[in-house]
Amino acid sequence: METTFTSAAANKYLRKLEDEKYHLTCQENETCTYVLAIDEEPCPPDYDYAATTQRITEIDAEVLKLRHALHQFNARTMLPNSDMTIDEALVAMAQLSVMARRLQVLRSYQPRSRVDGAYRSSRNIVEYRYANYDIAAAEADYQRVTEQIADLQLKLDLVNQTETFTVNL
Repeated sequence: METTFTSAAANKYLRKLEDEKYHLTCQENETCTYVLAIDEEPCPPDYDYAATTQRITEIDAEVLKLRHALHQFNARTMLPNSDMTIDEALVAMAQLSVMARRLQVLRSYQPRSRVDGAYRSSRNIVEYRYANYDIAAAEADYQRVTEQIADLQLKLDLVNQTETFTVNL
């Protein structure tokens, strides 16, 4: 059966499938064995190994097809007003996020700060730590990088909600 998805809808459907599989395995863990005292009549819980295994296999097959189609969609679909595919944008966003965290730290330093506990025992010398870079440049770079992340995210959100692909499930 051919089904058309947006990327956002495909991810929601994947979460639904994974949730169903998790539920099945939890039920299986609870019902695949039972404890019986020597004097008790057997009263095993309802459990069908073949049916459970078949449904898990079906879910895995659907997930495989859908993830593959989604990866292909991401590899070939260009972001609007950009020279990047979705796949490239996802990698770029991860890289930019690492850079933003680094710049967040660098922009927070003071040009000069007193080093705690840096007194020399007999001379009472106070030491200072100095920034060895332009803090304003780190701040400007941080702003630029976070704007790039936001721009890419907006483009991704638009494509994820509007562009479609078809997969045979």
